[in-house]
Amino acid sequence: MTRHNYKNLKIWQLGIEIANDISDILLEFPKHERYDLSSQISRCSISIPSNIAEGSARTDKSFSHFIDITLGSSFELNTQLLISKHRKYINETTFNLLETKIEEFQRMTMSFQNNLK
Repeated sequence: MTRHNYKNLKIWQLGIEIANDISDILLEFPKHERYDLSSQISRCSISIPSNIAEGSARTDKSFSHFIDITLGSSFELNTQLLISKHRKYINETTFNLLETKIEEFQRMTMSFQNNLK
């Protein structure tokens, strides 16, 4: 059975980059969002590379399930960023940069998942 070294996977590396970007922007969120939207965004962004790492130790079939979870988290994150933009917690430029990165992550991850099957 083949195992993937998650640290060498470009999707994991991009997932870490997204999680770190999110961590940086959350420092600017209002304090009253600390336990609501910002907490949800943080958990979601951390879930992306974490599920790739956890799934990499499994069979390809099981790994594919973890990739599904990762993709779900990425779509959830994009929705939460839209809400953040609407509430003016992030500006249009920041939103567009993150959305572009998330969309690239989703394309790469779907392609990776298709190769697992």
